[in-house]
Amino acid sequence: MKGKNNNLQSIVMSETINVQDVTNDPAAKAKDFFTRNSKVILGVGLVLLLAVGGYYVYKHFFQGPKEEKASNAIFKAESYFRADSLNLALNGDGQNPGFLKIISNYGGTSAGNLAKYYAGVCYVRLDDNANAVKYLKDFSTDAKQVQQRAYSLLADAYADLGQSKDALEYYKKAAGQFEEDENAAAENLFRGAYLAQRVIKDNAEAIKLYKELKEKFPGSTQASDADNYLAQLGVYNVN
Repeated sequence: MKGKNNNLQSIVMSETINVQDVTNDPAAKAKDFFTRNSKVILGVGLVLLLAVGGYYVYKHFFQGPKEEKASNAIFKAESYFRADSLNLALNGDGQNPGFLKIISNYGGTSAGNLAKYYAGVCYVRLDDNANAVKYLKDFSTDAKQVQQRAYSLLADAYADLGQSKDALEYYKKAAGQFEEDENAAAENLFRGAYLAQRVIKDNAEAIKLYKELKEKFPGSTQASDADNYLAQLGVYNVN
């Protein structure tokens, strides 16, 4: 009996070791995990596949053609804009759409986004500052010089609407957006400083902006003018 018990114990120990070996085997673990979670894994995989496939279809069969149509549509409106025919540029000529229709029909395209900028500029020139703000605020681009111009126009529109604090914020944004264009950056800093001094009556902000103007763009005409305004605020000999 003792011999049989020893044999049985040896078999049990052997089987235990084998089970542990299987349990510690990475391949077996992975297979077991997949077996237990196969439905979830396959479901997630199917969702990802559909998402990637859907994006490809959207990009190549919907967005691509829409971008091309929008680019073709904006051509005539840009021609009217360059000719300073602002109402035709905005509203079209009956055969060709204007910027407003392009914005409505081709939202989400590059041309649709650019049409917002053009529309904003048209409204600034037409002295319709409320609409200028509406479209320029909705426009954005990675082209820093164009974005700087949009911010500057927004500031002008807000200033004409009497919303001086909003105007000041956008003059500062315009100044910091593309400092490589020193003339535009200096002009926006000066306008912001002047607005702070003469309209908002925030002398501390005005002094700060005049000083920033002199520090960053010392060779500009605006920096020379800043000395006079700083003197009016009791600040002298700013290098």
